Amino acid sequence: MIASAKLKYLGVSAQKTRLVVDQVRGKNVGDALAVLHYSPKLVARDLEKVVRSALANAQQKDPKVDVDRLVIAKAVVDEGPPAKRMRARSMGRIYRILKKTCHVTIDLASAEEPGRGPQAAGRR
Repeated sequence: MIASAKLKYLGVSAQKTRLVVDQVRGKNVGDALAVLHYSPKLVARDLEKVVRSALANAQQKDPKVDVDRLVIAKAVVDEGPPAKRMRARSMGRIYRILKKTCHVTIDLASAEEPGRGPQAAGRR
């Protein structure tokens, strides 16, 4: 892992966020930013900011890092605490509304050389 970035208390459910994160996990950073930029999902804008933040963290940590070789090595979406709201109903009752939140963690790593590593060894 070269760099990481976290986004906490995002006001979107983890289930909706995972739909977009699954599209960019394991991709090159440039390709991931393109996918997120043109995605119609609203959560993609927030995820694009997180990926850009992780990229800036990598450049800050090591100015000589090759940006074109960075990939999204790990992308995790965890559930956050729900914001609890009440809605008045008939006959003096109250229904509870749970506005779900999530936490997103993006880790960047340098891509390995093609043809090397445990995955390439098993594909002979």
